[in-house]
Amino acid sequence: MKSMNWFYLALVTVACWGLYGIFLHAGQVGMKDPLLGRYKAFLFVGIAYFLTAVLAPLIILLASKNMDWNMPPKGMWISLFAGILGAIGAFFVLLAMGSGAKAGMNPAIVAVSVMSIIFAGAPIVNAIVGIAIHPPKGGFSAIPIPFILGILLAALGGFMVTKFKPAASAPPKVSEKR
Repeated sequence: MKSMNWFYLALVTVACWGLYGIFLHAGQVGMKDPLLGRYKAFLFVGIAYFLTAVLAPLIILLASKNMDWNMPPKGMWISLFAGILGAIGAFFVLLAMGSGAKAGMNPAIVAVSVMSIIFAGAPIVNAIVGIAIHPPKGGFSAIPIPFILGILLAALGGFMVTKFKPAASAPPKVSEKR
C-alpha cells in the first residue's frame, strides 16, 4: 500500500484553514473596534505568519546537516509571489467579512458564507490553472468527465452552503442591573 502521509497532512490543512475564517472573524470582533478591528486582527495574522512561515523553516534549515543555502532566483521569486498571493487573499477575506457585516448580514454567518465561497472556489481555480499550465497527455479532450463533474459539484456545493446557511441565533440579551 502506498504511503498516505500526503492525505493526512492535507487533512491537517483542511482543519486549520477551515477554522481560520471562524477564528479570524472572532479575532476581528474581539478587537472591539468596528472601524479598524479587521486591520488589527490582520496585523496579528501577519505576526503569526512570521512566526510560522519564517522562523519554523529557518530553524529546520539551520538544523539540517546537509543544508545548501543556494536558492535559485527563479524559485525565490515564484515563492515570494505565491506568498504575496496568499497574503492578499487573507487580507481580502477580512475585507469580505467586513463588507458582509456592513451590508447587514449577521456577522456570525458572514464567515460561513465567505469561507464557503473561498474554499469551494479556490480548488476550482487551482484545478483550472494547474491543467492550463500542465495539460494532460492527449490534450484537453483527455480530461476525464468525472473531473469536470467534480469542479461543477464544488461550485454547486459552495453555492448551496452559502445560499442555504442556517439562520444565526439572536444575540444574547443584555440584562439591566438595577
